[in-house]
Amino acid sequence: MASIIAPRGTRDILPGESYKWSYVIKTAGEVMSDFAFNEIYIPIFEHTELFARGVGETSDIVEKEMYTFIDRGGRSITLRPEATAGVMRSALENNLCAQGNFAKLWSYGPMFRYERPQKGRYRQFYQIDAECLGIAGAEADIEIINLSLELFKRLGLKNLEVVINSVGCEKCRPVYREKLVEYFNQHKDELCETCLNRLERNPLRILDCKKENCGKVAENAPDIFNSLCDECKEHFKKVCAGLERLGFKYKLNKRLVRGLDYYTKTAFEILSGDLGAQNAVCGGGRYDNLAEAAGGSHLPGVGFACGLDRVVIVMEEQGCSFGKIPEPKIFVIAKNDDARENAQVITSKLRSEKIAAVCDIAGRSFKNQIKNANSYEYICKADEAGNLELVKNSDDVHENLTLDEIVGRLK
Repeated sequence: MASIIAPRGTRDILPGESYKWSYVIKTAGEVMSDFAFNEIYIPIFEHTELFARGVGETSDIVEKEMYTFIDRGGRSITLRPEATAGVMRSALENNLCAQGNFAKLWSYGPMFRYERPQKGRYRQFYQIDAECLGIAGAEADIEIINLSLELFKRLGLKNLEVVINSVGCEKCRPVYREKLVEYFNQHKDELCETCLNRLERNPLRILDCKKENCGKVAENAPDIFNSLCDECKEHFKKVCAGLERLGFKYKLNKRLVRGLDYYTKTAFEILSGDLGAQNAVCGGGRYDNLAEAAGGSHLPGVGFACGLDRVVIVMEEQGCSFGKIPEPKIFVIAKNDDARENAQVITSKLRSEKIAAVCDIAGRSFKNQIKNANSYEYICKADEAGNLELVKNSDDVHENLTLDEIVGRLK
């Protein structure tokens, strides 16, 4: 019988890599705290309707990529393909922004999309997500972009740059949509099959197509800035002015649209890397109509998400530090079989003093214990009578000490 392996598009994050993920999450938590964002945990599955209405029925996620099933109660349930809709649902359900309040929230965890697995892209993947709810002004957009830049700066990513665009709002986007449909209809024979399907349903998504021919056609598509209403123009102007005020590099990209239908006004990505080898490490934007699409009252929002898989890969490529690999500080060695129980008691007492310690639980010989302990900062040799010898590996200093003295030395 063949052994069971992980499903296609999933993978195990093993100890040789998991410490890197922990470092990124720990750093994210510190940055979020500095920006007064509070952590939130949301379910990994929601009612399918939340994503169909919120993310958009014409989006690739809803049409092709969601993991959806009928539960035992006959309800349609979907594993979350992204976090923003769930965070918004939670804010509405729990009245987090009642009476004019606003909420700054962040989370991390697994997301699920059925797409072709490739480097840095999996069917179960992990994201860090930040959302600012209840503020319509451009100051919130600037705060979110500032937050994402600070996160990647602390992680050591190089040459950070904001790529930004406006996707308009419900007032001006229909005007722009008509212009796009008229333009792309003149180039239908140059579009891929996917973009032909998007033409009538969601023509903005054609701008984001990665196929070479579609990209060439999109380069000459009408500019959205000529269609923006006064409100959207002013909002975008304030966002750009805010980035300049904070000293952040940015560039405009009229083809930048997010793959989710709920975006309005600001859309952005953060790039990292040397010229000619830049990587997109996060994407985000404003979504002022998501709350109403989810069945709630009007609640503006802006946020971003970054994939942990992707961030770790870029950090590795750029030679960023992931901090020190976690390992115990001291190895407690039993000098003989009669000392094993005593070694385990000593190890337990060291741990209760918040000193990372290990002892042999595999029945290895004294010689093999010594060999295994050579990579640790300290060795503590214990005999059956409770005598302890502390050895600092780096300078080979041996001292006969009590347990209290060892604790004082190591703390």
